[in-house]
Formats: sequence, C-alpha cells, structure tokens
Amino acid sequence: MRTRWPSVLTFAAVLLFGAGYAERIHAAILPDSPSFAGGALLFSADPEAEPLPAPLQSTEAAIRVTGMLARVRVVQQFRNPASAWVEGRYIFPLPDTAAVDRMRLRVGDRLIEGQVRERREAQRVYAAAAASGRHAALVEQERPNMFTTSVANIPPGGTVTVELEYQQAVSYSDGRFSLRFPMVVGPRYIPGQPIVPDGDGASLATTVVADAGRISPPVRHPADGPVNPVRLSVELEPGFPLARVESPYHAVAVGQQDELRYRIGLAEGPVPADRDFVLQWRPLPGAEPRTALFSEPDTAGAGGYGLVQILPPFGDDSPAPPPREMVLVIDVSGSMHGESIAQARAALSLALERLRPGDRFNIIRFNHSAQALFPASRPADERSLSLARRLVAGLEAEGGTEMLAALRLALDQPQNPELLRQVVFITDGAVGDEDRLFDFIRRHAGASRLFTVGIGSAPNSHFMRKAAGFGRGTFTHIGRPGEVSERMGELLRKLESPQLTHLELTTRDGAAPVRVLPERIPDLYRGEPLLLALHWTGAAPVIEVRGRLAGRPWSQTLALGQARAGAGIGVLWARRRIEALMDAHRASRDGTVRDELRRAVVEVALAHHLASPFTSLVAVDVTPVRPGAESLQRRTVATNLPHGWDYDHVFGLPQTATPGPLLRWLGLALVLGTLLGWRLLPGRVRT
Repeated sequence: MRTRWPSVLTFAAVLLFGAGYAERIHAAILPDSPSFAGGALLFSADPEAEPLPAPLQSTEAAIRVTGMLARVRVVQQFRNPASAWVEGRYIFPLPDTAAVDRMRLRVGDRLIEGQVRERREAQRVYAAAAASGRHAALVEQERPNMFTTSVANIPPGGTVTVELEYQQAVSYSDGRFSLRFPMVVGPRYIPGQPIVPDGDGASLATTVVADAGRISPPVRHPADGPVNPVRLSVELEPGFPLARVESPYHAVAVGQQDELRYRIGLAEGPVPADRDFVLQWRPLPGAEPRTALFSEPDTAGAGGYGLVQILPPFGDDSPAPPPREMVLVIDVSGSMHGESIAQARAALSLALERLRPGDRFNIIRFNHSAQALFPASRPADERSLSLARRLVAGLEAEGGTEMLAALRLALDQPQNPELLRQVVFITDGAVGDEDRLFDFIRRHAGASRLFTVGIGSAPNSHFMRKAAGFGRGTFTHIGRPGEVSERMGELLRKLESPQLTHLELTTRDGAAPVRVLPERIPDLYRGEPLLLALHWTGAAPVIEVRGRLAGRPWSQTLALGQARAGAGIGVLWARRRIEALMDAHRASRDGTVRDELRRAVVEVALAHHLASPFTSLVAVDVTPVRPGAESLQRRTVATNLPHGWDYDHVFGLPQTATPGPLLRWLGLALVLGTLLGWRLLPGRVRT
C-alpha cells in the first residue's frame, strides 16, 4: 500500500495556514490592537508590512418615490487618510430587487460616466487603469442585495466620490406601502472547509462558498464606535392622500409640501450604517388603491413595458382552511443573540397560541446542528403545547448557522395530504451559501409552504424573499421587539385564510402574447397584492388575470393602453428577467444550458445598462495621476456590526468558517502524528 504522508503533511500545512490567515484578519480588527490610532481600522494584506488606515467612507442617499416606483441616488465618498496611494474596496447592501443602471466617478470637478460591460471585461479594464495610475471605479454585484465598489488610485489625503443610481418598485402589504434602504452587510456564516484565500475579506473561501472572501468585509468592534455616517432624504408623491408616514427604526422629520407631496429627512442628522432604513405610509381610509397600472414605451421596438399591481378582494366570509401541520423552525445561532432571540421567542409563542384543535405541530431549532422537539408532528393538545412553551422559554443563541440541516429536517418529512403543511422559518438569514439552500428548497418543498420571518435590524432580505418564493410562501420582517405582535398577527392571519390560486394572465381580442414576470404567477395570501412586470409588442393589449379565490372563480380585466405613464418600467422588467434567468441557471446541471443562460443574462443586462452577476459598471479617467515610483495599496473599508448583534457571539468559536485556534491545534497534531508515524515506518533506515 502506498504511503500518503506528503498528502497528510500538506493537509496539516493548509490547516496551519488557514489558522494563521484567520488570526491575521481578526488581529486586524481587534479593538485593543496597539496599531489602532484615532479609532481607524487598520488593515494589511501583508503580515510583514506596517498596517495602514483603510479609506474612510460616508454615504448620502436621495430617494424619490412617485406612485409605486422609487428612483434612488447613492453617493459614496472615499477619503484616504494614509500617506500612500490607496485602492479602496467597500462591500455594501442595496435592496435585493434594485435595478442598478448608472454609476459615475467624481474626482475634483471631473465627472466620468460609468459603462456596463461583461464582468470579466470590466475587471480587466479596471485593473489596467489601476496599474497605469489612473482614477477608476468598478461596481460589481456579489449577491442581488450585496455589491462591491472598488476605487483605484486615491491619492494621500485625497477624496474620490462614486455615485450610483437604481430603480425599484415599492412594497405593499396589509394596507401599508413601504420602502427599505439597507445600510449594512451583516457577517455571514460560511459553511464548508477552508481552501485557498480569495479576496481580502475576513473569511476564507470554502468548499461550499467559493467567494467567501469577497462577501466578508472586516467588521469594526462596537467599542471603537461606528463608522460610515449616512445622510438620507425622501421625496414622496404617492398619488393619494395619506393617513400616516413613519419610519419604525429611525427618527424622521416629515414635511408635507401639499396634499399629495411629502419630504422626509433624518430628524437628528447623519446616522451610523448599522441597520435598515424603512419608510412606511398608509393611505387615508377609502383612498386605498385596488389597482395600479404604469407603462413605458419600448424604445428598442414597437411595443411597451408595464407594471401592474392588483389587490384582490379577500372577503371575511371565506370558509376556514382545512386542519394544518405547522412546523416552526427557529435559528438559535450566535448572530441571533440579544434582541433577535427575544423577538424570535415572542414570535414562536404567538404562533403556538394560534394553533387550533385539529392542527398538528413541531418545533425545530438549529445552530451548528438541528434538533426537533418531537420525532414527528404532534396534535396541538395541552400536553404538547406545554412542552413547546417550556422549550421556547429556554432558547438561547449560540454557535453557527447550519441552515441546510434544519431545512432537511423540516422539509424531508412524510406529508399527510389531509393537512395543509406550513413551515414558518424564523432567522436573520446571515448565511453565505444562499444558492445551495435555494436549490434544496426548490427540490424538497413538495406540498409544504415556506414562510420566512426575518428577525433583527439587518436581515438578509435576498435569502428571505427568494426562499419564501421557492417555498410558495411570503416574507415577513420583524425589526424590533415592539413589532412582534403586529407582524406575526398579520402573518398568522395569512396562514389561516384561503389563498388566491391558479393565477394566469391572457390577452383579449387576438392581441399578441404578453411576456409576464414572474413567469409562474405565485399564489396570493390575504393582504398581499399581485405585482406583475409585462412586455409586449405592437399596440398595448387588454389583459385578463384569472384565478380561484376560496374555491370560486375570480378575474380582473385591465387595458394597458390606459396605464399611467412611468419612467424606468423597462429597467424593472429587465431586472426581473435577469432574476428568472438566474433561477434557471441555478437549477440547471447542464453546462451547455448554463452557458446559454449566462449569455442571455449578459444580453439583457447590456441592452438595459444593468449590473448583474455577469455584468459590472466601470468608469476610468483618462490621465494618469499616480507617479510611477509610487505603489498602490489595497484597503477594504470596515463595516459596522448590525444594531442589536453581539460581537463576541458572532465571532466567537465555532460559529465562523475560520476557526483559527481549532485549525491550529488540529494542524499541529497532524504534523506531530505524521512525523511520529514516519519514524515508525517498517523498513525505514535509521541514522
């Protein structure tokens, strides 16, 4: 038998290297590091080099809402406090449905317009500009709700500004419109075994998350104070009179310009980027829109784009749904420590109270492993509920976020066809392996409906919305303890109400077919609107949307020719088209098909000037500014820890994928064991 000692030694060396890398990154963010000065984050990719301050960054957002559309301008300012030329890198969040279509680089009085290019080409253009000493900026999509801005050749003491613009549709649910502006990327749990480093993030790439290094910015310890101040303003023209405008997580000043226009700003000036900004507005009673219809001509052809929102008339006389099996899944990982686990316990308690005679239920809790309260769902009788309440009262948050184990336990179960199976998944979604989880949900959901409940100040809304979509459920966000009762009440009423099902869209009078997104129209729950993006050729058609509500036929007819004119509708349609293509790309195992889908994404993104997984925005100045003798140092901007998170519970062992001390000791043990085994090999010549 061939001896594999070199392989063992190599594996041990990888462990030791991984441990050293993890410790280096964490050493760079330790608050009591003697290298810290003035509260700045010091970061160095070279352990032999003297750490230098990362570029300081601030953000300003200007949001304009017209009807159900929002146009947002985000200005990121980078200032280099170091004495060397610096390339700054900043990982930041945007809404997961944002269509990013414009980027400009501002240096002094010069403004350089960014262009969309295929991602690898954009990276090549940016790298060449950086190497030649020119100002350049590159904006890349890491996830639908996570982007990276890279800025090359910021001079010592200099300032460079990057301006982004995006379009999105506002949300409507339970009589309330809302707009979310995320401000911070929370640390993600990275499953898998560490492999070679990729990027300069705080996590190593792993066998499961190959781009972990790109999505894991260094996180500043709260004891050092917040960074990245954010200024924000909103111009709101909803198109109808309002009963209320409010921001649940930030103090705002609301000024009414006239009956239909409002101006909103932060009441106390700039705020730290440590939680999502959410603005909500409710129409006056009687002014609630049942239907909203916007259109825009297709300038590339004879046709148009449309955006349709319909609120079906769910009545109170609908029959009660059949008995159900409710599976409550709760995340008790370290990132849920503090306010989040308190909110989650309250949410679980409310769900238990709403169970009815005839229902069955179970509870699954997970961190680095998953356990169910009962081997199989039990009737919602007093004995079972008493055990469940005792479990909920004792829940504490600690450890990693092995979400796949919990999903397997929740979805891979025998299903009783006489019961409506509903899985309520309560988590902050702080994971980096979203695609793997989406694939599992898509293949294993079966007849189950998956409802995600996002907990905390900065949940991963991309995971929450898509997981619920693949599971044919809905996404609910609870941002603070005071919202638990209202939000969970709304969700539980949805679960107890009949759905609008079998939805389809047709055209009338022989009109050309309309391409509708989403292609498969989902079931609707009480209080949820139907939101469709459309593209047609020729004259604007009359469309009919049909379905079954509580077992009875339901339909609505709309004339797209009578739609209100809107701007950016085509961009929103393209953004949805890319999302549909990416869903197919994720699901396919055929390399040829995946290549074709990739080309289709690039074609749509280039035609509509959009950032996507395969296209990026790049802007390059013409004239070199960095002297040839000066080198360029890359620095990554630190982010804040999301509000309400506990630093030690997030970065303590073993919840990260870079368990440095554990790897170090394991590596040393393997090296010693290998050397000992080598000495004892039969036939080895002793000297």
